[in-house]
Amino acid sequence: MLWQIVLTAAVATVAALLVGWLTGALVKFVAKRRYRRTLTRLHKNCHRPFMAVLVVATNYVVVYDVENRVVAGVRHALLLALIAVSAWLVIRVLFVIEDTVLQRLNVDVPDNRRVRRLRTQVALIRRLTGATITVIAIASMFMTFTQLRTLGASLLASAGIVGVIAGLAAQTTLTNVFAGMQLALTDSLRFDDVVVVEEEWGRIEEMTLTYVVVHLWDERRLVLPTTYFTKNPFQNWTRHETRVLGAVLLHLDYRAPIEELRTEARRVVEESDLWDRREWILQVVDSTPWTMVVRVLASAADAPSAWDLRCEIREKLIVFMKDNYPQFLPTANAATRDTG
Repeated sequence: MLWQIVLTAAVATVAALLVGWLTGALVKFVAKRRYRRTLTRLHKNCHRPFMAVLVVATNYVVVYDVENRVVAGVRHALLLALIAVSAWLVIRVLFVIEDTVLQRLNVDVPDNRRVRRLRTQVALIRRLTGATITVIAIASMFMTFTQLRTLGASLLASAGIVGVIAGLAAQTTLTNVFAGMQLALTDSLRFDDVVVVEEEWGRIEEMTLTYVVVHLWDERRLVLPTTYFTKNPFQNWTRHETRVLGAVLLHLDYRAPIEELRTEARRVVEESDLWDRREWILQVVDSTPWTMVVRVLASAADAPSAWDLRCEIREKLIVFMKDNYPQFLPTANAATRDTG
């Protein structure tokens, strides 16, 4: 009896492997004609879990109706394995779908606010679906044990105590998870947003349900819990659009020629490839006992371009003043005051 079951299981395993191989060959053949990238990625990521599901499922069917104590234990083990490999396959399929969606969401466009919002939500949904399917699979595996379903009130009470202890232990993690979901659903923070946090300027490089990675301007990474962005104020420069206004401040003598400086600033801004051809202005915005404060505002397509544009404007205007009106620079006035 047992040898017949073993022989049948072996034949079923070979048949399942053959079906899996034929299915993979068919997917490769179809991928040469249409949907090459999607099908190739699907075959690469899902072939092994698909083969595992076929093998385990066929063996489970072979021993399903066999009444034997040893076979019953094997059948239960196969059921647990079937739940595990099925969850593995579903997670891989969902990941392939989400990767395909992410590849279609290109952020290298002038106005990518909507795309960045979608990328953020898809990335968080990816992690959430993986965790949810894993929890469901583990719960389903526990439910296959009769003892866990018939212990009655004592088991429920102990489970309640364990649940309370686990909840207290995981309170911080759960708080971060809910904060991550809040950030994604409220659209207050997105992938590739330009932010200022902890007096550091950078871009959102990675968002998970529990932490956020900020890529700082000097190539450092600032890792913060998601609760930081729900409990603390932070600057989001690209909340409504990617365009950023860059500001340049110059401290000049009160006798400095503003109109000549405005003409030069216009020339510098208009000749720069970093200016997005939208806005620019030069104004005297403040005064000190020794100098007036001149501010130049110019818009750029994004934060990195705005930073480079600010540096370019500052450098060229300082050179212009040094070459044409050096007596109106603060250093010259300071030297004159010290001499006097």
